[in-house]
Amino acid sequence: MANTYTQCYFHLVFAVKNRDALIAKDWKDEVEKYITGIVQNHKHKMLAIYSMPDHIHILIGYNVNQLIPDLIEEIKTSSNAWIKQKRLSKFRFEWQKGYGAFTHSHQQIDVVVKYILSQEEHHKKRPFKEEYHEMLEKNEIAFEQEYLFEYFDDINE
Repeated sequence: MANTYTQCYFHLVFAVKNRDALIAKDWKDEVEKYITGIVQNHKHKMLAIYSMPDHIHILIGYNVNQLIPDLIEEIKTSSNAWIKQKRLSKFRFEWQKGYGAFTHSHQQIDVVVKYILSQEEHHKKRPFKEEYHEMLEKNEIAFEQEYLFEYFDDINE
């Protein structure tokens, strides 16, 4: 439509089922490239992606012609099937239900990109559970503990 302008940025976060640490360092780059392809094929702009063994962070310039739930479903379903087909994980791989989607302004992009790309260093000091709770609280998102990702205290961050 003429004279319609949008600029939206989404920080997407989701976890491996049961928060199992299944994303291995030797294939994490491959899965990040695969997910980047999905994002770009749907006309979103990949700004940053980083997968930890048990969760992933993605920052996109959002194409408003696709709903976020549809994009997340496509990323999870396609990457899950691709990981299985390539036999990248020695164990049954599956993404956990649910996700976080947080908006950011253009002025915040550099900070969020740096944050995402420093996940490995960040998680040496702070577990994913604390990180995710803080994201929800900072964004004033009401949540019920029972509907959050499954957390297991014995997982090594």
